[in-house]
Amino acid sequence: QVQLVESGGGLVQPGGSLRLSCVASGSISSIDAMGWFRQAPGKERELVAAIGAGGSTKYADFVTGRFTISRDNAKNTVFLSLNSLKPEDTAVYYCNADLDTGWGSANYWGQGTQVTVSS
Repeated sequence: QVQLVESGGGLVQPGGSLRLSCVASGSISSIDAMGWFRQAPGKERELVAAIGAGGSTKYADFVTGRFTISRDNAKNTVFLSLNSLKPEDTAVYYCNADLDTGWGSANYWGQGTQVTVSS
């Protein structure tokens, strides 16, 4: 059984920073792309950032250099550093990964971690 577990969310003031982590565990043979999505109340889930197994990255336009995605392949972990946070960044942030369990490849989601930006 594969699990993605996020941590690091919380309440932060505008302009503040947070670092989200997501650890993949279970019967994992390899992990391809990993990424972060977010969903604000009343809105659709949207891509924030993604990173390939080799380290190539992709960001949503609204990130505008404020967020950085990285990964530690040895620990099956992906990070998202959030800087210069704005109230409109408030959302549940979800980890996502394409991985192979040895029985085949599939896409997995974490349970989400709440990020609230408010004064």
